[in-house]
Parts: sequence; C-alpha cells; structure tokens
Amino acid sequence: MKVIRYEDPSGKIHHAVERQDAGPLRVEGDPLHGFQVTGETAIIGKILAPVVPTMIWCIGKNYRRHADEVGMGVDEYPEVFAKGANAVQDPGQPIRFPERAKSSEIDYEGELVVVIGRACKDVTRQQALDYVAGYTCGDDVSARDWQLKTGGSQWCRGKSFDTFAPLGPCLVTRDSLADPGGLRIQTQVNGRIMQDANTRDMIHDVPALIEFLSQSTTLLAGTVIFTGTPSGVGMAQNPPLWLKDGDVVSVTIDKIGTLTNRVCGPNG
Repeated sequence: MKVIRYEDPSGKIHHAVERQDAGPLRVEGDPLHGFQVTGETAIIGKILAPVVPTMIWCIGKNYRRHADEVGMGVDEYPEVFAKGANAVQDPGQPIRFPERAKSSEIDYEGELVVVIGRACKDVTRQQALDYVAGYTCGDDVSARDWQLKTGGSQWCRGKSFDTFAPLGPCLVTRDSLADPGGLRIQTQVNGRIMQDANTRDMIHDVPALIEFLSQSTTLLAGTVIFTGTPSGVGMAQNPPLWLKDGDVVSVTIDKIGTLTNRVCGPNG
C-alpha cells in the first residue's frame, strides 16, 4: 500500500494510507514500527517526506549509460557516498539555491530510493529485501561545481546542501512492491523528459546494494538508500542544462508516483 506522512492543519504529524477511489485513511503507528489503519479520513494540511532518515547512503554510477555519459568507469563494487539528513525536502516544497555557497551548476538526479524498515548487518542478498520497509522517489540534487571542482572531490558537500534530497510523495510498502526491479523511472524538467530508464538496468540491484552496505555498517531502521541515477543528467547535456530559478523537476517511478519540486533562490 501507499503510505503518506503528513501534517494536519493544527501542525501535528501523522501517517495515512492512500485509497484509489476515496480519501486517505489515517493510521496509528508508522511504516517502520508497524501501523493499523483507522476508519478516520486524514485531514491533510501538507504532505511531508515519507521518512525522517537516520542515515542517507547514496550510490554513484549504478547505470552503465550514466557512467558512460559522465566519462567515469564502472568498478567491481558499488560507489558509495552520503548526504546529510539536513538535505531532505518534502514533496511540493522548493529546492533552494544556497545563499553563500554560490553554485551555478545545480543538477537533478531522479532515483529509486529504498527505506530500511529494521536494523540489519551482514545480510545476504537473499535476505536483503526482508529488511526493507518500502520504496519512494528521490532527487539527488547536486551542485556540480562544489562536488567536482571546488576543493578537490567534495561529493558530500556538493550533494548535502539544504533541500538537496527531496523524497516522496509516498512510501510504497514492500508487500505491495515485492520486486523493485523492472520499474520505469523518468525525470522531467519543466515538462521535458530528461531521464527515462528502468531499474532493471542497474549495475548493482537493490539486494546487492543492501548486502554490500551492511557488510561494513549496521543499516538502522530509517536508513535511506538512493540507488543511483540513470543517464540524462544536466551536466551531460550539450550545452549543460543547469537548474535555474523557477524550474520544476518531477521524478516519476512506476507503482510509486511522482515527486515534484520547484527550484528557487535562497529567499524564494
């Protein structure tokens, strides 16, 4: 099922399940610790990111065509980096340009995002999906100048600016999406399709990523894993297509939904 996290008009935060032909129903509990559906219609003031991450892991160069377009080779092991939890942004809320850490090369990266539901360590790929709470859409927004040019290789800094990790619009629970392979993923900028691929094209699939990450690190409940972006990023266009004030970025994944965020200046 699709679970949304939301703020009601009084400012209290709840979860609800979406229904196809009726309004969402509020639930008691949450997707990480278990929940029960009530018969109460959810009164939604604002949709929030579906999870407050305990950690954000990201995977680079996990689609071969993307590795090719940016001129980087593919390694035997997944390329891992992290984003700060401060970077999370809600659906429909702005991706803000930083005020002081100036960047003129802000890029989009639509991705399938995995949310871990219970702590795991040293799991096999056969066990991996048992620890997943669900899946959502993400945009690994990146300041390419800070990431690649300023002060050497600054991947974490260039990808951890506030609002640079939009998540949503919902969490699709694992029982509703047993296989995260074979999902079409598409990113649009101002309605123009820039990325169009399928998660079956990942070099390292979701079970392999969970197995690899858990070998060195306990993946706590609430850990978020950005699984890599397909080809079509802005830096690979000719000329490059950098995001600007007023642009609208949408990431759509089959069986999950569409995450949409507007780009704006620091005070917009």
